[in-house]
Amino acid sequence: MTNLSPSSGSRRDFFSSCGIGFGGIALASLLNDESAAAARRPHFAPQARSVIYLHMIGAPSQLDLYDEKPELVKRHNQPCPPEVTKDRDFAFIGKTSTLGGSPWKFSQHGESGQTLSELLPHLAGVVDEMAVIRSVHTEEINHAPAQMFLHSGFGRGGRPSFGSWVSYGLGAENEDLPSYVVLLSGPAGGAGTSLWSSGFLPSVYQGIQFRSQGDSVLFLSSPDGHTRADRRRVLDALGQLNQQQLEVTGDPEIESRIKQYEMAFRMQASVPDLMNINDETKDTLDLYGAESGKASFANNCLLARRMVERGVRLIELYDADWDHHGGIQNRLPQKCKETDKPIAALIRDLKKRGLLNDTLIIWGSEFGRTPLRQGGNAKDKGLSGRDHHKDAYTMWLAGGGVKGGVSYGQSDDFGMDVAENGVHVHDLNATILHLLGLDHERLTYRYQGREFRLTDVHGNVIHDVLASG
Repeated sequence: MTNLSPSSGSRRDFFSSCGIGFGGIALASLLNDESAAAARRPHFAPQARSVIYLHMIGAPSQLDLYDEKPELVKRHNQPCPPEVTKDRDFAFIGKTSTLGGSPWKFSQHGESGQTLSELLPHLAGVVDEMAVIRSVHTEEINHAPAQMFLHSGFGRGGRPSFGSWVSYGLGAENEDLPSYVVLLSGPAGGAGTSLWSSGFLPSVYQGIQFRSQGDSVLFLSSPDGHTRADRRRVLDALGQLNQQQLEVTGDPEIESRIKQYEMAFRMQASVPDLMNINDETKDTLDLYGAESGKASFANNCLLARRMVERGVRLIELYDADWDHHGGIQNRLPQKCKETDKPIAALIRDLKKRGLLNDTLIIWGSEFGRTPLRQGGNAKDKGLSGRDHHKDAYTMWLAGGGVKGGVSYGQSDDFGMDVAENGVHVHDLNATILHLLGLDHERLTYRYQGREFRLTDVHGNVIHDVLASG
């Protein structure tokens, strides 16, 4: 918050007496101001206007969903060849080297013949829209550092998130809503709110968490006993006081605060309408599996589509409980049941409404899972669980300038290492920014004497997954 002058005591008294309270100030400190809301010109013509980022917290097993390994299935419960695990440690299983093949069947789908697990029957119907990258690799082996590395290009806190970089680079198209919105189904990941932090960028670029139940945004509602007209009078008076302070100090942060309060006021009208899915048809609700008033991943997917329609630049959905060190044969099918249908519905719905061409969908996580089994014993024919694995995993893109039906990169026969066309997290982020019309080498911010960027000093655009080449 901006430092106040010695006269700030009377201003604080004014806040308390008029009913705006510090809850309203807390809301304003979270919101993007109008200078951030104004859309900015990208570096070159973009393919995507908006992004819906589907982050599966905890890391789904690519070997049971997207990356079929017949050799691994054939050698299930057998010792892994020593040369495959030589000089390699894992997060929890240490030197364990028992191979774990997937218990689920894979088959090809669509005109592109994309291979998917039987756990994803709904995505199987839209595979021709997807570019599946099976050779992603990262630097971090534990959840919080890996989540931060994926989102900020750095394994510790303090750097801006992906969404904050996009908001900084492009602004927003709707002055009544934030440019960067976060939706949760389940608790946030190990990195918590750092995943949508603005880091050292101005705070106007941080993500704003919306909630499916209660107040959609904390402190959005007026205090009890105060009408919208009361709030308008409060803001007018507060704006005059802030304007006087601005004229005295010349602090640009005060001007930002004035605009933040105004946006908060507009959101009181725009957000309730946005979050009310009762005006959706029964067919649409059934398509997603969404239910009005219920907090769910399905509801969040539908809300993401509604936000895209209203010009929100970036919507990130975090879905919890994908960290399957044990019980994978029960837990993974359940998570797929919760997410497969609404994700496929999102793709279909966006396409039907003519929004998929300029909306980029990203699906993925901080890392993948090992081809080695975790838990159980030699007599156990099942899989039990899988440990963290950073050296080869799967993510996919759809819409927004992506070449649909593409498979890019391969892991080896065991899914342990990249065998062809490796894609580092920096490469992935460079490609996503490119689709938004941003050159990752030019999207920089000077801080503590150096120019920072999302991809640090790395990153290459993966042209083979782009529709334009």
